[in-house]
Amino acid sequence: MTELQLQELLSEMSLGEKIEQMIQFHGGFYGDVKLITGPGHDYSVKPDQQWRIGTVLGEAGYEHLKKLQEGFMEKQPHHIPAIFMSDVIHGYRTIYPVPLGQGASFDPELTRELAEATAKEASAAGLHVTFSPMCDLSRDARWGRCMEGTGEDPWLNARFAEAMVSGYQGDGIDKQGNIAACVKHFAAYGAATAGRDYSGVELCERTLLEDYLPSYEAAVKAGAPLVMSAFNTINRIPCSTNQWLMRKILRERMGFDGVVISDYGAVQETVVHTSSYDKKDAAAKALRAGLDIDMMSDCYLSYLEEQAKESEELRRLIDESCLRVLELKNRLGLFDDPVRGSKELEEKYFYCDAHKELSVRAARESAILLKNEGLLPLAKECRITVVGKLATSTKIVGSWAIFAESDKTVTFGEAVKCRYPEAKVEVYPYDTADEKMLAACKRSDAVIVCMGEEDEKSGESKSISDVSLCREHQMLFDAVYGVNEKILSLIYAGRPLAIPMLAEKSEAILDAWYPGTFGNIGIWELIFGDANPCGRVPMSFPYTTGQLPMSYSAFTTGRPVEDRNGFVPFASNYMDVPNTALYPFGWGLSYSTFEYSSVVLSHDTLTEDGKITATVTVTNKGTMDGKEPVQLYIRDVKGSVIRPCRELKGLQKPFVKAGETVTVSFDITTELLRFYNEDMEFVAEPGEFKVWIGGSSLTKNEAEFRLA
Repeated sequence: MTELQLQELLSEMSLGEKIEQMIQFHGGFYGDVKLITGPGHDYSVKPDQQWRIGTVLGEAGYEHLKKLQEGFMEKQPHHIPAIFMSDVIHGYRTIYPVPLGQGASFDPELTRELAEATAKEASAAGLHVTFSPMCDLSRDARWGRCMEGTGEDPWLNARFAEAMVSGYQGDGIDKQGNIAACVKHFAAYGAATAGRDYSGVELCERTLLEDYLPSYEAAVKAGAPLVMSAFNTINRIPCSTNQWLMRKILRERMGFDGVVISDYGAVQETVVHTSSYDKKDAAAKALRAGLDIDMMSDCYLSYLEEQAKESEELRRLIDESCLRVLELKNRLGLFDDPVRGSKELEEKYFYCDAHKELSVRAARESAILLKNEGLLPLAKECRITVVGKLATSTKIVGSWAIFAESDKTVTFGEAVKCRYPEAKVEVYPYDTADEKMLAACKRSDAVIVCMGEEDEKSGESKSISDVSLCREHQMLFDAVYGVNEKILSLIYAGRPLAIPMLAEKSEAILDAWYPGTFGNIGIWELIFGDANPCGRVPMSFPYTTGQLPMSYSAFTTGRPVEDRNGFVPFASNYMDVPNTALYPFGWGLSYSTFEYSSVVLSHDTLTEDGKITATVTVTNKGTMDGKEPVQLYIRDVKGSVIRPCRELKGLQKPFVKAGETVTVSFDITTELLRFYNEDMEFVAEPGEFKVWIGGSSLTKNEAEFRLA
């Protein structure tokens, strides 16, 4: 349709029809539902009204959605098709590593490939929109949904966010094989107080703008046509009714002109927050804030029309919101072809060889070798005992894999048989030790202890107060350690766990996150040395929960502590643990040793519109080819406000053959140096800067330059 035709359609619609386009129901209104994430609802739905609303949540499958769409086309007075949306977060049928695991790959291009493959499967199943990427920066591992984002760093999160949007949307959201991205959760949901889901957020404006908003903006600039409002509060106003956040920041400052949808039931929850008097008040406030679609509450459905009849302002805002929904449907091509996908496409893409191999590769590149004292890689001829329930669990694909089929998931115990059928591996899938298990461990060349959390332990509403390894797994490890110290600790989890005991006693630690449907095959390839680990920590591993929230890019204080062991009185430090992380952002080992040259700068002075090129050479001193995530960090030494100790501002991941030397260069411009000064102006201030290039945030490979 042309814009004029859309305007004409809008003018022909009744007020009630317009509001109905601004509603989202889940599949329970049509006889089926995949996942309910909020409280039950008692709506006053008029006869056949469910067939007139604008969008549907959580339903998928070509034949099923085809029938649903036929119902909408028949019963909506103007034959307006519905949009089918769902949480397709890290795969549809073929499941890939959780987003936090993808963040550990330090490879946004890999994530773009994963999003592209996900879109092919989801589109084949009839879906139009995915509620992804989740751009919520998180520095608190207690928060269950940290697994759904890509970590603690603003710059890296932004790169992953734009990569996901690009992968999902391809050459157009109206094309078969592509789906539209919905950026969530706007904003700063990852900073929920005490890591408790749905809790409020308390951030200063400068922290919000500099740290938490860049990833959302990157996704918006990449072309995402939808944004989802968050459950939390900002400035003590719920996001779904927050005019400053939704209109001033999102629409005016970021230039977003697409559709804003609430999270599940979030509009009516503003009444419980006590910032809305009742549902009628909540509906008006959300509309004034620029919220176009009310997901799974009856605020718009039951309380908007009556007050809009008495308010020209509300009628105008309804027209604006309804038109945005119609424009999205037009961009999706639904007025020309309301049914997406086919049985043939489902058969072509679900679990296809290309997606299976991508799942394996993604798991290889997402896993992090946290420690290795020479145990890995294991020789294929050695005797190996694997212990722990997670060795045979299918609950390692990750939360929000709602369309996954557990019988397709390859467990760790099965994966070794698939890839290495001749391997001498015994599996004891128990979390408590017995004599037979311990005897097998004692006679083995190495023991792999599978620990961590099944995927039902992380995700939405899965906040925890203690991120330590569970006592059951600590006891299992100790029992095995008593008979054989050659232990590889294999961690499955959706968050960074506090594992100081494993760090002390294990000969090797490999964090696999939740690797997806076929990912365990890739984990075995790493263990046997057919692939070289290249994952890096995307979210710092604490020594203990009491350090949270934490980040490598923390600020100094008036009483800083130098890098040293032991407690320093009257300084900013803990009495019982270091300030720093057990495994900090950017950390990760390889089977090769990568040697960096000194940083060479093309100039020592940067002008406002100029650039400095920072260069290093990287040499693979090992005997195995591998990828090395080369990281650029910058520090503004002095500012009108305090500045982080260092910030990631560049990343490359070259493949370096054994014995080879490669040159890696980064361009530094004033754009990388901007921040909000004391007057809240986004500027780069003249002065001294430090730049580091190395293999983690701990690198000391440093140079200095000046901004004139």
